[in-house]
Amino acid sequence: MSATISGAYWLNDPQLQQLLAALKADGEEARIAGGAVRNALLDEPVADVDIATTNLPGETVRRAEAAGFKTVPTGAEHGTITVISGGKPFEVTTLRADVETDGRRAKVIFGRDWKLDAERRDFTINALYANADGSVVDLVGGIADLESRTLRFIGDAETRIREDYLRILRFFRFFAWYGKGRPDADGLKACARLKTGLDKLSAERVWSELKRLLDAPDPSRALLWMRQAGVLTAALPESEKWGIDAIHALVQAERDLGWPVDPLLRLESIVPPDAARMKTLGERLRLSNAETERLVQWAATAKIEPVVTEGELAKRLYRGNVEGAKDRLRLDLASARGRAEQDDKALIEAGGYFRLLGFAGKWQKPEFPLRGGDLSPLGVEGAALGSLLKGLEGEWVDSGFSLQRDALLKRAAERLKA
Repeated sequence: MSATISGAYWLNDPQLQQLLAALKADGEEARIAGGAVRNALLDEPVADVDIATTNLPGETVRRAEAAGFKTVPTGAEHGTITVISGGKPFEVTTLRADVETDGRRAKVIFGRDWKLDAERRDFTINALYANADGSVVDLVGGIADLESRTLRFIGDAETRIREDYLRILRFFRFFAWYGKGRPDADGLKACARLKTGLDKLSAERVWSELKRLLDAPDPSRALLWMRQAGVLTAALPESEKWGIDAIHALVQAERDLGWPVDPLLRLESIVPPDAARMKTLGERLRLSNAETERLVQWAATAKIEPVVTEGELAKRLYRGNVEGAKDRLRLDLASARGRAEQDDKALIEAGGYFRLLGFAGKWQKPEFPLRGGDLSPLGVEGAALGSLLKGLEGEWVDSGFSLQRDALLKRAAERLKA
């Protein structure tokens, strides 16, 4: 089956064409490889352009630099040289074959056989090549699978997974982005059988894949099949016995209300609001401090009822974490909208959450009118000063932030007198 990506705008980049020409000279070969070809055939955005070549790494460097490019040996031992032109990087990798794997990394030998290079890759849709003129080279049936939106391991699924157990998560991640219908049965069974291999992977690699999966336009089906295969619990034990139904309503709310895709909010929709467990999750998967803090603050924020007044919400926002409250409101709004078609009460709740979320989005934290120095003339200091300020701030919040500085100073004097 023939195909072409000659219409891809980036293919005509003069720098890319110059690099391909330099790598192809004197009987060598070079082709665009992997995701750029896949996405071009799907008419989807292309972020990075990778190149496969018969040149050995040292020769890639020599040719690229002779053509005026800068090179960086980012993975020379595995055949990869990053070639940079005008700040734009191209990863150029020598054709290779795996000779030894341990489930996390592979030892490779370089070669000149395009079919062997294709067969060492993970999925058929990721093993497509394109020549400089855009003609696509398909050695593993990737075009047909791309047309049917079938995600299929190349060759034996278990063999591919044992080469790198991260491919279990990649199977579901690519299914979320590009798959349709049911996942390939052989691939699904192999992922279920070998899911304990995820324990061999670094936390950073696991979280990176999960985050990219959650970033898909709609990860609902992929998460469902992950649950069925036991992979979701293996990778994210916090989701066990909690349920993933809420993410479908969240995705729909994102579409209807124009919310940006938010992997962390989607994660919150499938794990329990338990601050201690969220802290453990962040530590186990080595999330960034900001990501972990967001999960913890969301989980620590008490449920906000949809009938709460804006004044009461303002008090809660002042005393609590604003972003945690917004996450709570977004999830509750999405959930209520998801139930609204069958439940009139849920429709009313959705209206309440929509109102409160709009208020929280515009709310700005007011500044307490007093400072410690304001109370110095009253002769109070140290711990007593801190306690007095805290009490006065509580009264100010309870008043709906209406008490002014003079009124607060008067209250301070009355407290000290009492």
